[in-house]
Amino acid sequence: MPSLAHTFRALRHANFRRFFVGQGLSLIGTWLQQVAMGWVTWRLSGSAFLLGVVAFCSNIGILALGPFAGVIADRVNRRRALFVTQSLLLAQAVVLAALTAFDRLEVWHLVACALWLGTVSAFDIPLRQALYVHLVDDRADLPNAIALNSLLVNTARVVGPALAGLLLAATNEVICFSLNALSFVAVIVAISRLRWPRDVAPERPRGGFWASWKEGARYALGFSPVRALLLLVAIAGWTITPYSSLMPIYAGQIYSGGAHTLGFLLSAAGVGALATTAYLAGRHSIRGLGRIIAGAAAVSGIALASFAWLTVFPVALVLLALVGGGVILAAASANTIIQTVVDDRLRGRVAGFYTMAFLGIAPLGNLAAGALAKAIGVQATFALNGLVCAGAAFWFWRALPSLAAQLRPTYVKLGIITESA
Repeated sequence: MPSLAHTFRALRHANFRRFFVGQGLSLIGTWLQQVAMGWVTWRLSGSAFLLGVVAFCSNIGILALGPFAGVIADRVNRRRALFVTQSLLLAQAVVLAALTAFDRLEVWHLVACALWLGTVSAFDIPLRQALYVHLVDDRADLPNAIALNSLLVNTARVVGPALAGLLLAATNEVICFSLNALSFVAVIVAISRLRWPRDVAPERPRGGFWASWKEGARYALGFSPVRALLLLVAIAGWTITPYSSLMPIYAGQIYSGGAHTLGFLLSAAGVGALATTAYLAGRHSIRGLGRIIAGAAAVSGIALASFAWLTVFPVALVLLALVGGGVILAAASANTIIQTVVDDRLRGRVAGFYTMAFLGIAPLGNLAAGALAKAIGVQATFALNGLVCAGAAFWFWRALPSLAAQLRPTYVKLGIITESA
């Protein structure tokens, strides 16, 4: 078993520690808002389709703008750009809290704020992904920093929904939205305290904007291992991640519960994700992650299909832990491989394609799942999506020998394996 010092080794770098703490508070706030938005949408409309629409709008900007935002991340001062994106996200949270506090909130407001959130996030996420390499002084700690970020994200997935359920049961949505607004202040303070010899201003890519985009696309879509990882992550984003946007239906109709039931269901998935990312952070190397990605995606799909018609609440929580743990382990492992092997000059652009594949494709999956749930029922939708993801995992497993052979020269160059390995 890896020691705690090894698992959390990236935290020895001061810049990463500062960003880690601020980001952690912000992510909890984001989950407070996400759960509250889903709950208030269901409360105001009672529509599964509108739940899908709001979730769709939260990420459609990432799908439309992600790869282009990655080009910008490779051409600007990333720290200064993060001040801008975090300030815009703060403004969005303040508007949502104010509308709710004055009892002016309507579904179209939720849709508009979700679009705002998704558009700004399209630029914010590649900036943060590309910044990690500058937050650790030792490049060997980069995979651990990426894994710890995934651990942080999933810690928030446990704490955030549980806290949101308690707050919604005891107070109202205003508190959740207001706390999210305050959480962005923590990130802004953390960014202001980052220190290095000079601000991170990446080498300006040769050529114009379009040439830079094509260079990133040529690498992301032309290199078979990266392309296969992005495709599997996109399928998981389409089929598995809609479970969270439709979970209010299970909480209210299947299990006859309220906001606290929703919090338990989402937190169970978060517990699974937290456990798998803790395992990922404790790994000594990225070797062998391909098999883990295939297995994790298969487990997630089978667990979702099994959960579909289940009515035993304790067993449902266990299956949701497998759903959340499997999909996040697959996605985080894929991101770890990609961010480890990509050249620094392409980091922002490739991060944009990864963000589009996992988070950007999710709105289409949410919209499709909402429409499908209205047509055939939410249970049949979950079963179908789970089986599709399991099938994609089997395809990826069959392709692993070829993909590993193509990655081998890069692994040798980076010192991950030796020529004789």
